[in-house]
Amino acid sequence: MLRYLQIRDFAIIDSVEIEFSRGLTVLTGETGAGKSIIVDALELLAGGRAGADVVRAGAERADITATIDISGTGGELRHLLDEQSIPCEGELQLRRVIGSDGRSRAWLGGQSVPVQVLGRAAELLFDIHGQHEFQSLVRPATQRELLDAYGRLEALAAQVRSAHSVWLALLNRSLEIESAADERGTRLDWLRHQIQEIDALALKPGELAELKSEHARLANRGRLLESARSALESLYEAAEGPTAHSLLARSLSALRAASSLDAELAALLAPIEEAELRIKDAGRGLSQYLDALDLDPQRADAIERRLAAIEELARKHRTGADEIPARRDALAAELAGLESAAADRGALRTQLAAALERYQEAARQLSARRATAARALAKDISARMQELGMSGGRFLIDVAPLETTEPSAHGIDGIEFRVSTNAGQPPRAVAKVASGGELARLSLAVQVSCAADTTRCMVFDEVDSGIGGAVAEIVGRELRALGGAGQALCVTHLPQVASQGHQHLRVLKISDGATTRIQLNALTGDERVQEIARMLGGIEVTQRAQAHAREMLAAAAASVSTVGTAADRRRTPRAAPPRR
Repeated sequence: MLRYLQIRDFAIIDSVEIEFSRGLTVLTGETGAGKSIIVDALELLAGGRAGADVVRAGAERADITATIDISGTGGELRHLLDEQSIPCEGELQLRRVIGSDGRSRAWLGGQSVPVQVLGRAAELLFDIHGQHEFQSLVRPATQRELLDAYGRLEALAAQVRSAHSVWLALLNRSLEIESAADERGTRLDWLRHQIQEIDALALKPGELAELKSEHARLANRGRLLESARSALESLYEAAEGPTAHSLLARSLSALRAASSLDAELAALLAPIEEAELRIKDAGRGLSQYLDALDLDPQRADAIERRLAAIEELARKHRTGADEIPARRDALAAELAGLESAAADRGALRTQLAAALERYQEAARQLSARRATAARALAKDISARMQELGMSGGRFLIDVAPLETTEPSAHGIDGIEFRVSTNAGQPPRAVAKVASGGELARLSLAVQVSCAADTTRCMVFDEVDSGIGGAVAEIVGRELRALGGAGQALCVTHLPQVASQGHQHLRVLKISDGATTRIQLNALTGDERVQEIARMLGGIEVTQRAQAHAREMLAAAAASVSTVGTAADRRRTPRAAPPRR
């Protein structure tokens, strides 16, 4: 609900500050006084285009600030504020500044934001109806939202959006998988081939180290043979001179003979006997080593071929020979993952089909409920059109299947408001038929019929264009009832409408010959009587006009106690469509 509006250096306004209250606020003034400039300022807050020409002559910038009570606002605004990390309790400030160079800046809750974000927030807080580009009634999204609000279908519409979101996420995942199907198949074949090559090599744990060791040994076979034979000869088989074994044997023989004579010598026999045993073991080992070197002289070639095969496979996989087992494990893990993903494709298709079925079921229910609500709302609006000076007019709401078969977040219906403003004319789309004044009155009829969202400030400009007399009085009563349910702002030149306001603001254009500016005054008591009398009688305000003005204000005041009830009656006569 709009609480406060401050406008500085905008058009011909130097400085205006307005405090608003709940109910209907009317703005009056002479023709050309600049009443609609207030609406223009709100339109700029709603993201409207603006250039340097909106800045008051001689000023550096135009500055528009609105303070909104958001304590009763819905989740959509709160979601937007959460996205921008802006606190969403109590009051919210909207501000837009347009510089003399044409540059524009926007703030939301004291935080700098793009103008588009400010506009999104304003659209949730203001509903501006007039003859300019902010005629929300012609927008398909607004028509759909109004129908859903009238039929109390918001919860079901939310279910459809949720089901669509789930289906869309699964569809995108499925498309990703399908688009990569060919590449995946090629990758699977390649992985299987690589693993088969490694498995065919049959490299055993520790084999590479053993092969390298054996290869080094056989590569130095000559030196090894010479060294082993020399050692064996020194121990056992020397052609000339004593060997280590013969010398130890001689030492043992001498000691054993003398050990009976001295116990200390007997104690020395053990290490020499152990040395003899070790020499025997070494001799046997050397003999076996020499036999092994002599048994398979072709072994070196076989080992070289094996090592060459391992090195070739390692180069192919761009890894070290000792890392081939780890490479095989990595390939196997990737293969298992891709095979699992391929298996998931079937499960994903099943999930996608189930999600589409859930969406279609919810969308069908929503469509049926919309069709029922559309008939009731069209009948209600058509009746109000007769009261608002569009005698013979008809209002229709088409709920037709969308041309595309692609699921939509808003359901399977295209919603279109069609109207015939005069008897005998075929109904056509609202955007193509209604004049500015007719569209404003049509908007009023729709808003009164759908008056369920009392958190938005509804702004009407030129709503009384082309009407007068009894119709003007009806328009005023409807606006008062609409304001009584929430908040409405109306720019008017009709006393029948002005007298119905809960708050009355008069716009004056003041000029000293050099500059022109706008002054805004809140009217009460006799001032208000004088303004309505002026609207009734013209330049000369007669006592008769003043008396008539007092009668009109008294009649409007008498209806204060019934405003809430009347507003409630406008919302409750329709029965909610049966739930399925």
